[in-house]
Amino acid sequence: MSLPEIDIALFFIINKGLQNFFFDAVMPFVTKHAELVFLPLVLWAAAKEKKGIWPFLLVSLFAVALADGSGHILKDIAARQRPCHAFTDINLLVGCGRSYSMPSSHAANAFAFAMSFLFLRRNSIGYFSLAAAVVIAFSRIYVGVHYPFDVLAGMLLGTCGAYASLQLYRWGERIYAKKAYGEALGLSVLLISLFRIWFIQTGPFDLTPDEAHYWEWSRHIDWSYYSKGPVIAYLIYLGTALFGDTVFGIRIFAVVLSAVSSLLVYLTARDLYDKKTGFASALLIQIVPLYAVYGVLFTIDSPFMFFWILSLYLFHKILQRQGHGAPGKRIDHYWILLGVSAGLGLLTKYTMAFFYFSAFLFMLASKDNRKLLNTAGPYMAVIIGLTVFSPVIYWNAANEWVTLKHTAGQAHVAEGLRISPKRFFEFIGSQIGVITPVLFALVSISLWRMRKDRKGAFLFWFSVPTIAFFVLKSLQGKVQANWALPGYAAGFIAFSAHYIRNIESSKRGMKLLVSSGVLLALLVTSFAHFPSILRLPQKKDPTSRLVGWRELGHEAGMVYRELSQSAPAFIVSDKYQVSSELAFYTDGQPATYCINLGRRMNQYDLWPGFESFIGYNAVFVRTSQDDLPEEVKEAFGHCDKKPVTIQTRQKKIVKFTIFKCYDFKGMKMRTIESF
Repeated sequence: MSLPEIDIALFFIINKGLQNFFFDAVMPFVTKHAELVFLPLVLWAAAKEKKGIWPFLLVSLFAVALADGSGHILKDIAARQRPCHAFTDINLLVGCGRSYSMPSSHAANAFAFAMSFLFLRRNSIGYFSLAAAVVIAFSRIYVGVHYPFDVLAGMLLGTCGAYASLQLYRWGERIYAKKAYGEALGLSVLLISLFRIWFIQTGPFDLTPDEAHYWEWSRHIDWSYYSKGPVIAYLIYLGTALFGDTVFGIRIFAVVLSAVSSLLVYLTARDLYDKKTGFASALLIQIVPLYAVYGVLFTIDSPFMFFWILSLYLFHKILQRQGHGAPGKRIDHYWILLGVSAGLGLLTKYTMAFFYFSAFLFMLASKDNRKLLNTAGPYMAVIIGLTVFSPVIYWNAANEWVTLKHTAGQAHVAEGLRISPKRFFEFIGSQIGVITPVLFALVSISLWRMRKDRKGAFLFWFSVPTIAFFVLKSLQGKVQANWALPGYAAGFIAFSAHYIRNIESSKRGMKLLVSSGVLLALLVTSFAHFPSILRLPQKKDPTSRLVGWRELGHEAGMVYRELSQSAPAFIVSDKYQVSSELAFYTDGQPATYCINLGRRMNQYDLWPGFESFIGYNAVFVRTSQDDLPEEVKEAFGHCDKKPVTIQTRQKKIVKFTIFKCYDFKGMKMRTIESF
């Protein structure tokens, strides 16, 4: 017999052969309430260990999170169907579940918790915990939702998670004893990254519309795209090549680039000041709301901030080497690396141009560094950067310079010069919100007070010009909260150097102010990850647009399959956001289309459309409950309206309308009127 055949045979022996009245009553309770099985053991340990219980809980809970997150990733990779989906003649005592079967998360989590106790203390509590974990793991086979090999894989995964968690805890103890800031950052970033991987796999948020749209780009690899350069598409292509067309595959580089960005901030701040300043600055990158979100959601700003911070680090290395007389007659190779880094930044987001502007202002304002403008290095970096950026220029030349037109539209160039106090105060308010009020004020004070010394000037010129530009721009038109994002990287270093580096000698009031600023940032970021804690009304909850897409894809998929039975069918919407989400969440991830009913141009308009699909049926999806536009109705034989009300896993109500349209007769497509 093959291993799969042995696995199936063992499953039926346990699920059917061992069936009895007692197990039928007990095992469903055990599998549904595993936490209650462990609760008496935790209380026993707390009574016996007293204060010593905290290491147990810390190690075990982290082990569970590690095993749970890893299990979700492995499920998607193995993609093994559960026995309750594969067979009908089984003893199914609980709901089958939607996730894949290998490994069993219940078994992984139970063994992660139990083995943490056993690794720390080989006593009766540890052995009873192991026995409880075995019963929980066994229950998953008996109730009919996992094969024995799924459970064995979960047991092994949980044990590995417990061991890894214990080693991380002991590493933390050594770091605390030595006050090793570099190691402390490494451990902190590792733990945060592991949390983010777990959150991506188990959290409440579907792909954002932008993430789904960039994933669509990755299915159409090109030199550039309508609104942005190609780097985001290339990274998503790589992530999904490694981990499949999954949410994790799309978002993995958000985690990686955020972690590396923190390490680069640490190195820059350490070289400017000291390791303590580096540690504080790098940690702020992880916990401040404006930055933390891009460690989970993979949009343009994740790679953009990485290249900005990398370029900041490289430029400071050049200044260091210049101070030590390193360059000589030959061009320092750091100029070449800076050119490549800045060029890749431009390929990611055009706001990278502010880096060149800041570098020029810094060199111009500093007598010591002004002489760099008389060397070939800066100009070589610019030439290399533009060379790296040239694919965008080439692509735009072949596509009627649509990116320039789009950027001009985003910048409200056609509106001319006008003053809008409302937009100004909205932008200032948004900055206070995403940085938090205390940190926003202290970062601003730090940059201003430190601007006159050499190190402070470096931070000032790589922060204030960018932020100031968008503050002034907000007087003329709408500015998004994240547009000033790069200016705060140097600002956090200034804050850490000015306030945290010598915090021990500060007055009590200042200590409380600084601590409250950091804790408030951490609190806001925590609420952003778990918004249900706040119980906000749906209309005021900014995360409402991040849910419901999975369920919509399921609904649209059923209609798509129904229509495909009588004729070939396609899926279309009047918004690129909806088309992109449907492309990802509809079963089979089919090609989708975006019809122009008077909207501005988007990337779908540059790809082949559905004009030639004469005789096809169509699934037309709208975010409103409105009727079908006349020009669409006339393009089909007839259309049936199906209002869809979705209650998400977070109990939010989302409304869409799906139209079943039959026999496409063709239609005249509108010309693009706005960008």
